[in-house]
Amino acid sequence: MADKTMTLSDVVRHVESGMTIGIGGWGSRRKPMAIVRELLRTDVKDLTVVTFGGPDVGLLCRAGKVRKLVYGFVSLDSIALDPHFRAARESGAIETAEYDEGMFVTALRAGVNRFSFLPSRAGLASDVLAMNPNLKTVRSPYDDEEYVAVPGLRMDVSFIHLNRADAHGNGQYLGNDPYFDDMFAMASDRCFVSVEKIVDTASLTEHAPHQSLLVSRLFVHGVVETPNGAHFTTCEPDYGRDERFQAHYAATAADDSWQAFRTRFLDTDEAGYQREVQAWREQQAVGASR
Repeated sequence: MADKTMTLSDVVRHVESGMTIGIGGWGSRRKPMAIVRELLRTDVKDLTVVTFGGPDVGLLCRAGKVRKLVYGFVSLDSIALDPHFRAARESGAIETAEYDEGMFVTALRAGVNRFSFLPSRAGLASDVLAMNPNLKTVRSPYDDEEYVAVPGLRMDVSFIHLNRADAHGNGQYLGNDPYFDDMFAMASDRCFVSVEKIVDTASLTEHAPHQSLLVSRLFVHGVVETPNGAHFTTCEPDYGRDERFQAHYAATAADDSWQAFRTRFLDTDEAGYQREVQAWREQQAVGASR
């Protein structure tokens, strides 16, 4: 079996301007943030992004890399809306296809199976159809019932973050929700997985059930080990969401301190980001103790 280990820079070389990319996770939970941060350091643009969005969307929108967003929602969970996404959405800086969550999953399922569409009851008699005038309805040839014809989503490249994987691309989650990451992998021409730790294959099921093996190596083109790589989102049970840092991120988006945030945390490599986050935490702890 092939060794598919890569570096972050190796991974983002597979992204070109104008591509459709998928980003796994859910809101501010288990997002492949290290890959997103690496993508910010490239000159790619005009991306179509497919995701249940969180800070991944916010950062890419703020960097001007998104042309179109296909999404079920964009949220930081404990903070209702990502401020950078909100600004881009309200200003009309990006095109959008906003789906009901059920419709979004149906679109992924269609992409997995390489169907042009799948029927869904979700979205009928709702404003989703008004907001997406290109959506069509179909009638069943069996009972004449009407459905939304949800177009299938296929992506050029997708990124997901898991707890562990082996060097061959078998990926494992250890938390309590897979967040449809397997669908992103199967609905993409290429999928790259970042993980907290790369382990040998036998270790994947040594202390965890076989059902935790979410992604098969058949759908993975590269694996990169990125400890704390989902920060500041969750990666349960390895770590929870860094609520204080997330609040700092959101607060700086709305005022003149964003440039300082970007310079300190984003205009550096991943190791520099992790160092600066730790230094920021220490500064916050000192301030709290006074």
